[in-house]
Amino acid sequence: MKSIYQKRISTVRQKLAENDLDALMVTVQENRYYLSGYTGEDTQFDESAGALIISDRHLMLATDSRYELQAQSEAAGFDVVCYKTGLEKVLPEIAKSLGIHRLGFESVRLSHKNHSAYIDALDKQHPSVELIPTQNMVESLRQIKSEDEIRRTTKALRLAEKAFSQVLATIRPGMTERQAAWDLERAMREAGAQGLSFPVIVASGPNSALPHAVPTDRKLARGEPILFDWGARLDEYCSDTTRTVVMGKPDDCFKKVFDTVVMARDTAIAAIKAGASGTQVDKIARDHIDQKGYAGKFGHSLGHGTGLAVHESPRLSPVKNERLEAGMIVTVEPGIYLPGWGGVRMENQVVVGHDGAQVLNDVAPFDPRLRV
Repeated sequence: MKSIYQKRISTVRQKLAENDLDALMVTVQENRYYLSGYTGEDTQFDESAGALIISDRHLMLATDSRYELQAQSEAAGFDVVCYKTGLEKVLPEIAKSLGIHRLGFESVRLSHKNHSAYIDALDKQHPSVELIPTQNMVESLRQIKSEDEIRRTTKALRLAEKAFSQVLATIRPGMTERQAAWDLERAMREAGAQGLSFPVIVASGPNSALPHAVPTDRKLARGEPILFDWGARLDEYCSDTTRTVVMGKPDDCFKKVFDTVVMARDTAIAAIKAGASGTQVDKIARDHIDQKGYAGKFGHSLGHGTGLAVHESPRLSPVKNERLEAGMIVTVEPGIYLPGWGGVRMENQVVVGHDGAQVLNDVAPFDPRLRV
């Protein structure tokens, strides 16, 4: 087993002792990978990729038999147990063999249906086992990135930026939002992306006033904002960037909104360092936007962590105050959204350092006046 997994598992075992648990059942896909290197993927309706069972002395990976060879290859140091008809069929025997009585489970992931199935199976075969809900036992570890994790994120970001530059050179009036979004997705996949961090957003004109717009058949036109929000997943890690551009000459409204958003982003980035408050960083950007006459036009949080998932802790938010620590990767993405006209959002990924923030983006990181 690689030393990085040994170190992470050692920390989880400390948490087991602190929470009076005999073992932790890990079913969140990103957490399974983080602790074992196992990449088995669940679908929305299928949890067959399995679970890690981590106790103070044992490491076990229970998975569908379709993943047996993959699990044995990727999860070094874990005993692989296969099942054909669901984890509940083998969970009682695993718990009994490992002497588990208090089994923690990730409450954010386990469905009511599966929880009921596990309870029923345990009550019938090993009734002394108690399922204990846990939160953030692994996610809290994932907040601080290693140098390798930062390298992987940067690699994903470079791929996504290159794809964007290619697409930016080809967009033209009359192209639809859907076409532009597909071109960007295709460019990322052809460049070797493992997948998308999230569905590509391309929103133009009034549609760009919707922070999470879905691309439509609306045609791109000169002189109006065109918002791109996209990310690539590579080596399991996610990038996340937003740029807002205009074809042709921008009008005075676009210039003012654009410059306000860029300055809000950059002043917020300048305030980021270890020990800073996520709420205070959010306030710096929000106050600048308010002072420029756009109070109430920036409705979402300033940013979020990225990593194995595109949305992780910590948050840069007015409502959830979290202290930033060195090694965290966060987005900084202020926006102004004017109904009927459109919106501008500009987003960078940064690494929190002891004395400041390192911007990972290479596409015009501080003054991205991309006009085509």
